[in-house]
Amino acid sequence: MIMRYRHCQQRSARSRGFTLIEMIAVIVLLAIVLAVSTLSLSRSLSSAKVRAASKDLVAALRYTRGQAIVKGKPQALVLNLENNSYLAPGKKSVSLPKDMVMRLTTADTEQTGANSGGIRFFADGSSTGGHISVLMGNREWRINVAWLTGEIELDEKPE
Repeated sequence: MIMRYRHCQQRSARSRGFTLIEMIAVIVLLAIVLAVSTLSLSRSLSSAKVRAASKDLVAALRYTRGQAIVKGKPQALVLNLENNSYLAPGKKSVSLPKDMVMRLTTADTEQTGANSGGIRFFADGSSTGGHISVLMGNREWRINVAWLTGEIELDEKPE
């Protein structure tokens, strides 16, 4: 019986720790999980950044439309594509983050330069129409402005 007890003591003493291979395997698995989660978080942050900038631009367009209706005269939101900025009537110029790009499709009459233009709203709520795309990497958000109603809609384009 004493022999049996010593044998159990020896086995339990050896099985208390982990082998080097087991430790390396766990570290490799943790590194893989960390890399995948970091990539996912990075993508989520860039998406949130584009979404926030697009929502701010939508708010500026709605403000401009509201000003046209309230004041009873045309008002325009002017975009400077070279500087990635826009200007609503009576407000300060707003710049997008450096890694974002804007594209504008609008009426010829609203193009004020090679890299600038705007969308004009009228007293009845209608507009010159068009769309603005906000891009960051392969993420794109498109703001559509209906010419007849002046309705402003934000859409995310699939990657």
